Amino acid sequence: MRVLVVFSHPNPESLAGAALASVLAGLARTDHEVRVTDLYADGFEPVMSADERLSHAEPGVGRELQRYADDLAWAEALVLVYPTWWSGQPAMLKGWIDRVWVAGVAWELPEGTNILRPLLHNVRRIVVVTTHGSSKLTNALQGEAGKRTVTRSIRTMCSRRTRTTWCALYGLDTIDDAKRTAFLDRVERTLAKL
Repeated sequence: MRVLVVFSHPNPESLAGAALASVLAGLARTDHEVRVTDLYADGFEPVMSADERLSHAEPGVGRELQRYADDLAWAEALVLVYPTWWSGQPAMLKGWIDRVWVAGVAWELPEGTNILRPLLHNVRRIVVVTTHGSSKLTNALQGEAGKRTVTRSIRTMCSRRTRTTWCALYGLDTIDDAKRTAFLDRVERTLAKL
């Protein structure tokens, strides 16, 4: 399987960085072909320009984003590794979604219709590896906006049979090192089974 791993955290020494290492260790135990995109290391510009917004319905991306669009077209599985901030994806990752998952890449809107047609039929698996400072209960009460973005929006632009796996650590602000280590072990095992 062709696996695209997208990492979004400004500090590679963070727990998210350790989670990325666990993702890659798990994938190394498989025969998958893996590509890694580190949005911060790339210096990815998450801000959509006024020109991009005006041409949002026109197919394709600018030359500076083509590599990211090509990676999506190549991937059969997508692994997103990021911290959950303010109930959702960090601005850097959200900017990647806003600027790369566009017409001609992730979807099309056929003339005379008002329903998007997905284009990423190649993507059949999505795995999210994320951390939450607050508890599972708090996140559930808040509606898990980040989880909904993945399962109700991103996934719908992929194959109809796309399965998602949500691998999250809740309560990060109050847990001990043993629970962090257990989470990293779970991440590695999850990706080894992909």
